[in-house]
Amino acid sequence: MFYDIKLALDYAFETPAAGARQILRVMPLNIPSRQRLISGKLGASPLAATQIDRVDFFGNAVTEMAFAEACRNIVISLDARVELAKQALPVASGATLQELLVAVAACRDLGPRSPMHFLTPSRYTPDDPGIRNWASDHGLGHKAVSAIVSDLGQAVNGEMRFDAEATTVDTPAAEAFAARHGVCQDFTHIMIIALRSLGIPSGYVSGYLRTLPPPGQPRLEGADAMHAWVSAWCGPDAGWVEYDPTNATFAGADHIVVGYGRDYADVAPIRGAIRTAGGHTSNQSVDVIPAGA
Repeated sequence: MFYDIKLALDYAFETPAAGARQILRVMPLNIPSRQRLISGKLGASPLAATQIDRVDFFGNAVTEMAFAEACRNIVISLDARVELAKQALPVASGATLQELLVAVAACRDLGPRSPMHFLTPSRYTPDDPGIRNWASDHGLGHKAVSAIVSDLGQAVNGEMRFDAEATTVDTPAAEAFAARHGVCQDFTHIMIIALRSLGIPSGYVSGYLRTLPPPGQPRLEGADAMHAWVSAWCGPDAGWVEYDPTNATFAGADHIVVGYGRDYADVAPIRGAIRTAGGHTSNQSVDVIPAGA
């Protein structure tokens, strides 16, 4: 399946902002046998004075931009085309939780995709007694780890209510869980905390998700958004499995990966700093369109 992706990040400042510097993680990855980046162009208006492209520890594409002159508006845009292979659903077999814990204890790999980096609490996914106790009620037993991942993902989806206005990027996962509402970031962080509390290495996936309009209605420009889901290590044989708790499904041919990390902090689409005396507004627009549609 081929997709065309268009992203616009629009920032407007009350007074001219100077010294703007931005770190971007928005370019889709190349993943062998799963996802191929055919083309990708990242730009800015006004033009950045300097632009540096690099790869971070986890293998994510990073672009750094710096703007020399003061400006009232910065628009960052991405145009990309990707090809996604059809994803096979994980088989409900393989390591049990007890076998997984033995495998994790024996692991000595410290590479970017080593499960060792995804076991302990991180900035947005601290240990939480409430989530830990909730996970133990749902995730124990002699089932395969991939089945535990699915069960916990469905439980998060069943108990949480999606509400785009309920939380912000800095809302603690424990707070969102206690209120049982939030957005994809909250669903994902809660599931990561739950899985790690059981000893299952888990991380955060940032990406794009194709969304479909209601039957009989036209597709809306900019209706798509950047999305988040979970990557869980299910043992040396099954490897990493990705699950989307917001939609209660394993990641499939509509999930386009931008980056992997321990939590949102590792894969935030944009981070930066500016000097300004006034407030600002921001707007994000994403279109994920099947090529030729």
